[in-house]
Amino acid sequence: MRILTLLFLFLFTIDLPVSGQSTNSQIHQPLEEVIEQIQQQFDVKIRYSEGLLKDKELRFAPWRVRNYDLQQTLINVLAPFDLVAHPEPDGNYRIRIFDFTRKPVPDGQAHLEHLKNQYHHSKAWERRKSELRQCMMETLGLNALRSYSMPAAITGKRRNFEGYSVQNIALETLPGLFMAGSVYMPLKRKGPFPVILSPNGHFPDGRYRDDQQLRCAGLARMGAIVVSYDMFAWGESELQFAKEHHSTPIAQVIQSHNSIRLLDYMLSLKDADPSRVAITGASGGATQAMVLAALDDRITVSIPVVMVSSHFHGGCPCESGLPVHLCGEGTNNAEIAAMVSPKPMLLVSNGKDWTHTNPELEYPFIKRIYGFYNKADLVSLVHLPEEGHDYGPSKRAAVYSFAVKHLQLDQNAVFDANGQLDEKKCTIEPYKALKVFGDNGEKLPAHALKDIKDLQAVVEKFNNR
Repeated sequence: MRILTLLFLFLFTIDLPVSGQSTNSQIHQPLEEVIEQIQQQFDVKIRYSEGLLKDKELRFAPWRVRNYDLQQTLINVLAPFDLVAHPEPDGNYRIRIFDFTRKPVPDGQAHLEHLKNQYHHSKAWERRKSELRQCMMETLGLNALRSYSMPAAITGKRRNFEGYSVQNIALETLPGLFMAGSVYMPLKRKGPFPVILSPNGHFPDGRYRDDQQLRCAGLARMGAIVVSYDMFAWGESELQFAKEHHSTPIAQVIQSHNSIRLLDYMLSLKDADPSRVAITGASGGATQAMVLAALDDRITVSIPVVMVSSHFHGGCPCESGLPVHLCGEGTNNAEIAAMVSPKPMLLVSNGKDWTHTNPELEYPFIKRIYGFYNKADLVSLVHLPEEGHDYGPSKRAAVYSFAVKHLQLDQNAVFDANGQLDEKKCTIEPYKALKVFGDNGEKLPAHALKDIKDLQAVVEKFNNR
């Protein structure tokens, strides 16, 4: 019996062939070497950061290659290491660590095709939209937070410029939580005026940067009430919470909540026109624009700049820290952007970031949905293939033109007689002029929260009511 037992143990510990294969098939090959061979075989450049593939050995390497399918080959070769290869605008690839916020372009395309099969007319789309909205609101816990009665806004001194004024404001959107911003108002014009929310994105200097000031001043000169405001733990919000807290899931909740409460405030202003309400931002600011337009029916015009994508939904937890994109058994930013339909929307994309696929993928998908209402003419795309990820002059010019058409603004305030962009009458203020709480935060109310745990407790309290 002892001999049989030893024999049994021996048979189950030796390196037996797997599924009938010879043990010689278990070839171990350095992953870097495999990638080099794939580049040569498929005549493609595959980039990766230094050290990413170091010391990685791939089993069964030759058997993973499909000489007729580069995409499948890359999946077979990289998946064992939790790596993925993303196509780049130049037709080559970049290897990255698996990131749930980013997919290969073909995956985004396949997802759009899957979604298209779920609705073929406006009634089906309205059901889908309602399902997504309910799930997003619940995931972010926004209904509960809305019950807070905000105190009166903190306002600063109004500063007058040529054709517009600027006034800094702060709202206490939850007990002890303050959001800072600046309101740009038209001068020497008769209201009521459209309202435009302008959240900043993940750009250095936030709402203080030149292009954000130019955009807000330009739109105000054109005849709109515009508000520029900080992201959570960004700008003056850093007086309360360290910048590192911006990259946490609670930032996604607070930013959406702040936008809703700011809209409440803006529509309470004298001469605000509730029938003309827009939101625009770039990058992370465009994420905020898409989400608010999807969730709040008061938004009548949506202008997300350099963000809408089926294969990327924001690498920051302030955009994807909570499973919003799992709503409805899986959604993406193209579908979320389309939730504003059939109201006017302008997409602005470029050739050097994840929006490079807008002309072929996301825009046709969204335009089809507008077609359900016979309103395909209300969605537009401005694609700038030679430009990059910013809210630069050509992007602002496109937004101004769209605002002229759909918000009834005055184009002569920002375009010269030849139709060229002219923002010379827009003043760029020093950063300290835009601060609500003083140069060093000395005017921040004493009861302002300073600990992220205290903010989390406040949010939980409202959601547990």
